[in-house]
Amino acid sequence: MRTLAAGTKVLTPTFATSCAALPPRGGRCACGLVKPVSRPWLAWNPVTPALVATRRALRHRIRQAGFTLIELLIVVAIMAIATAGVGLALRDSSGTALEREAQRLAVLLDAARVQSRLTATPVRWRPTPNGFAFEGLTGGSAFPTTWLGQDVRVAGAAAVLLGPEPVIGPQQIRLVSISQPARSLALATDGIRPFAMVTDGAP
Repeated sequence: MRTLAAGTKVLTPTFATSCAALPPRGGRCACGLVKPVSRPWLAWNPVTPALVATRRALRHRIRQAGFTLIELLIVVAIMAIATAGVGLALRDSSGTALEREAQRLAVLLDAARVQSRLTATPVRWRPTPNGFAFEGLTGGSAFPTTWLGQDVRVAGAAAVLLGPEPVIGPQQIRLVSISQPARSLALATDGIRPFAMVTDGAP
């Protein structure tokens, strides 16, 4: 038993303090045991400000390298909307106007035909230089006499008998576009059914 001088402080070494004081060697203490480290990647690779900046720059570069699925879907939707808008803008305005005039005239002819039968009065439709006219309507009926636009005319000048007989015989009216004479629409009836629009003279 050794006797120490008065006032000498004795430190009793322990296994934990001895192993922590020794430098690491391949992940093990000098004593040959594995050093107890909860996060080895932090112990052997300390996080420095330069490393943090490098990782942030790498993440930013990865984000800028491509597009996400949502971004691609947004681009596709914008392209679809733009394509639809261009298609509507390039639609043939003369053909649309001609169809609108034909549908409107078909409704007017059927309305005049019904009124002719109700009043037992002969009613005729005929084209005029600036539009058309209904002859024989009574009771203060005010039907339109002009076209909706200026790009339509009637091919031929034959009048159409609308009544008062229930069967008026086959009738036909052909509308032609002034700006595009090759484009035309026909309104026809077999004498029994209402007037219907016929494209390019097809039955």
